[in-house]
Amino acid sequence: MTHDEQRIWMIQYLLSEKDEYSAVQIPDGVQGQKDLLRSLMNVRPPAPVSPEFLEIQDDYLTAENKSAGITDVNHLSPLKMDDRMILWQGDMTSLRIDSIVNPANSALLGCFCPLHNCADNIVHSKSGIELRLKCSEIMRAQGHDEPTGRAKITPAYNLPCRYILHTVGPIIRGRVTRQDRELLASCYRSCLKLAADNGLKSIAFCCISTGEFHFPNEEAAEIAVITVKEFLQTDNRIQRVVFNVYKDIDLEIYRRLLGEDQVLL
Repeated sequence: MTHDEQRIWMIQYLLSEKDEYSAVQIPDGVQGQKDLLRSLMNVRPPAPVSPEFLEIQDDYLTAENKSAGITDVNHLSPLKMDDRMILWQGDMTSLRIDSIVNPANSALLGCFCPLHNCADNIVHSKSGIELRLKCSEIMRAQGHDEPTGRAKITPAYNLPCRYILHTVGPIIRGRVTRQDRELLASCYRSCLKLAADNGLKSIAFCCISTGEFHFPNEEAAEIAVITVKEFLQTDNRIQRVVFNVYKDIDLEIYRRLLGEDQVLL
């Protein structure tokens, strides 16, 4: 089965799962097919899926992620102030690293909005259906929504990283409170400790809570840098921490924070 045939096969499989999809037409173009496949995966509940589907999906997504480009954390330049920290602008899901941090919602099942551009959606889309199934297993065992500031760990499946750390950041609905700041710091501490406790040596953080959860970018960055530095001062198990930014504004903020010690006092 070719790569294109794999994509068509998966779309047909997912469409066959629900009668309401019977009228859906598969687009002729490659991008339209990719969007439809991702949308079907985004909205699919954590229900059992055939081993054949998973085998084809895993082969397909691994190839897709590889063709998009993979960046090895060992090829990134560390900061002069501390060679355990790295500032990098790019797609976190392309990193070959021990772990990346997924800014999740409290259900911890990924984003169900088709083609949504949030990090949670992108992580689940590129990792594959197994990730939602694993998260569902964890949440069923827990029996309640994931508290803000905690973290869970799962395999990364088809991503180039080894593990994904899922954490729920605070949602800002007005003025940032002291509790909001403490909860955001807890996200970073929880992920670092969980990674270290599982023998992981490297971790990449995105800008937790600054997107859909509306935490102010600069204040969130200050909390991230301070919390990571404090952890590294007392625990030497983590050897590489990547501050991963996507927007230029966040790159400018982190450059300033990581280059001026007095900002961190």
